[in-house]
Amino acid sequence: MSKVYVGMSADLIHPGHLNILNEAAKLGEVTVGLLTDKAIASYKRIPYLEYEQRKVILENLKAVDKVISQDTLDYRPNLLKLKPDFVVHGDDWKEGVQRETRKQVIDTLNEWGGKLVEVPYTDGISTTQLNKALKEIGTTPDIRRARLRRLIHSKNIVRIIEAHNGLTGLITENIYVDVNGERREFDGMWASSLTDSTSMGKPDIEAVDITSRVNNINNLVEVTTKPIIFDGDTGGKIEHFVFTVRTLERLGVSAVIIEDKIGLKKNSLFGTDVQQYQDTIENFSKKIEAGRAARVTDDFMVIARVESLILKAGMEDALNRSKAYIEAGADAIMIHSKETSPAEILEFCAKFKKFDRRVPIIAVPSSYNTITEDELAEAGVNVVIYANQLLRSAYPAMLDTAKSILTHKRSFESKNNCISIKEILELIPGTK
Repeated sequence: MSKVYVGMSADLIHPGHLNILNEAAKLGEVTVGLLTDKAIASYKRIPYLEYEQRKVILENLKAVDKVISQDTLDYRPNLLKLKPDFVVHGDDWKEGVQRETRKQVIDTLNEWGGKLVEVPYTDGISTTQLNKALKEIGTTPDIRRARLRRLIHSKNIVRIIEAHNGLTGLITENIYVDVNGERREFDGMWASSLTDSTSMGKPDIEAVDITSRVNNINNLVEVTTKPIIFDGDTGGKIEHFVFTVRTLERLGVSAVIIEDKIGLKKNSLFGTDVQQYQDTIENFSKKIEAGRAARVTDDFMVIARVESLILKAGMEDALNRSKAYIEAGADAIMIHSKETSPAEILEFCAKFKKFDRRVPIIAVPSSYNTITEDELAEAGVNVVIYANQLLRSAYPAMLDTAKSILTHKRSFESKNNCISIKEILELIPGTK
């Protein structure tokens, strides 16, 4: 019997997928190369269903004889191993990000006389349409909470941006760009204490309590589906931090990041310009342990933010603290710097790679903002957080508009700074 290979994501199975598989079954014995989460994340969002869940579904389809993993978007490793007589695919990959993959498949099949069979696109349904429908339905706390760990496991680098209200949450949820056939979007949201406080007109000194900040989380979860990382500042007293963890986990937040400082909170980017005190390794480790013990699921992450470089305590102190916090159970390490050069962050990452036990690294390039995501990923960073850019960019625009109205005694001159009234009315679903 002829050997047939079908590469698939198989996240949201629809009639188009079934048509491809049925056509493949007419040609011979069908092996599905099921793309792993990492393979899918290399060119689009990670799938809703995990690999094993998708595998079970395919294995129970009549047209499928065997399911194996396809670890990259590149078909060639599996094709060279199996040497199929046919590869079957929908005809919708002739353009876009998979165009080069298609050419590679044809060239590889030519080595042994194999053939590419392309099945016409099924009109009236697509994964894109299904994704849109699912977003409109929303998500559950359990699905949202688990998504961050899956993203870290699947992507070279996870891209997070701050969201301080429902509107910025919608921007994070929906904005994307296509660059050379690659779709780029934000993977999740950072609930920043700085932007939460500033948007309320209050100083970033933990003056806004957790209960008030949870209101912003509620606003975000009502209109978005992407994971949320919560800026927990110092975490407060150990006894209080336990309740913070339980509250955030119940809401579907994926992680809390706490910094190893004590006393009145001062923003880290002040560095040593203001008096700031670092906690002892022993006490902060106890806080990490208490946070981990309080959580109900392993999906929720307790992340330790190391302030040694901010406070000029030195690289060795940063590394020693990181080792201790990992031993205490920290699910990731956030390393912070206020330098305009990324040099000390890159040095930290290089030395971190030599640890016997490692966890993901999180970087926040607010001051050293010339470094690219690719460079951070190459250094070993797993998550990049753009911690305050949306609020910082909104304030100058609002200030200019207010000044223009005062100057001209009318709003006409500021109209180019504003979206139209029609657009603002149509911006939020359900307004019409």
